Amino acid sequence: MDLSRKMRWSLVFSRIMDILVGIVTLAALVPLVSVIYMVISKGAGNFRWSMLWLLPPAAGMDGGGFGNALLGTLILVTIGAMVSVPGGILTAIFLTEYSQGTKSARAIRFCAKILSGLPSILAGVFVFGVLVMNRNLQIWGWHVGGYSVIAGGLALSILMLPIIILATEEALLRVPRFLREASLALGANRTQTVLRITLPAASSTIITGVMLAVARAAGETAPIIFTALFTSFWIKSLNEPTASMAVLIYNFSSVPYDNMVNMAWTASFVLIVLVLATNIVSHVVANRSK
Repeated sequence: MDLSRKMRWSLVFSRIMDILVGIVTLAALVPLVSVIYMVISKGAGNFRWSMLWLLPPAAGMDGGGFGNALLGTLILVTIGAMVSVPGGILTAIFLTEYSQGTKSARAIRFCAKILSGLPSILAGVFVFGVLVMNRNLQIWGWHVGGYSVIAGGLALSILMLPIIILATEEALLRVPRFLREASLALGANRTQTVLRITLPAASSTIITGVMLAVARAAGETAPIIFTALFTSFWIKSLNEPTASMAVLIYNFSSVPYDNMVNMAWTASFVLIVLVLATNIVSHVVANRSK
């Protein structure tokens, strides 16, 4: 009798928890679906293919586009990836293959986790203080001070780095240990094992982590405002400010001109499509490896 009563209460408790989980899931989906619906309804209708290569309009003018902002975003994210991807993957290899369980590995992993929760504006403030304020700063004869694409890309690399480190570390830890042992038993050294066995086996998960980092960086606004500013013209040099999609949306959404406000909604729609496409590609790559 007691056993049957306990089973009934366990079943009731399980049903209640299922209902609560369903309610919380729906509550979490409401803002996500609302934002996506609003951006699509207000942005997709005004989209024109010419927006992808035209310059932003002047205040009160009709037409125009956000071609320079789209190009600037791609360049900023590319610079951020060029800095963070090699550094993040090499750091993860060090943590998993050369110093696993050591104090230094625990300290680096702790710093990466702290950095992953860093407010994005602080990354912009850091690069602002190091590069932007030192307008005459040169590295190897190359001028890197002041507002520039380089400063913006470095700010994004700070945000991308912890994501890549943690994702790559998790991917490497999932590689079966017997693969490493078999490689070492056949006479390969540790470096050869990492390059030819471990990394290829974890490549799909690593690519997924990189894609997620790129998707996050593409939508950042605060660090770009502090480092790359904004311009209504095409970029001509990496040492000058550039436009970006996120900053264009921020600037145009608060002006009293309908054309520019509508363009902000359309730019939001294009940015969501780009981020969604990046995530879909990462999931496709991950699923093909299973």
